[in-house]
Amino acid sequence: MAAYNILEARNNLSRLVAMAESGAEVTIMRRGKPVAKIVAASEREAPSTGAQLAAWFAANPIQPGGRTTEEIEEGIRELREAGA
Repeated sequence: MAAYNILEARNNLSRLVAMAESGAEVTIMRRGKPVAKIVAASEREAPSTGAQLAAWFAANPIQPGGRTTEEIEEGIRELREAGA
């Protein structure tokens, strides 16, 4: 892990980005404490189109007799309280 202060990072940004692209993790420090990281962007899937979403819903229909709004809200509340 490479670490640079803000001035060094500003003056060498292109080099630091190239390092991140090659897989290195670059940490930016302020007064000796890490405040930011430069890492390679992960490959993301292309956003779904309306047709893909419609196909997904056709393949995964909503089941009748599902949970009520109150049951869903209670589940969310429990997850939040548990810190999830």
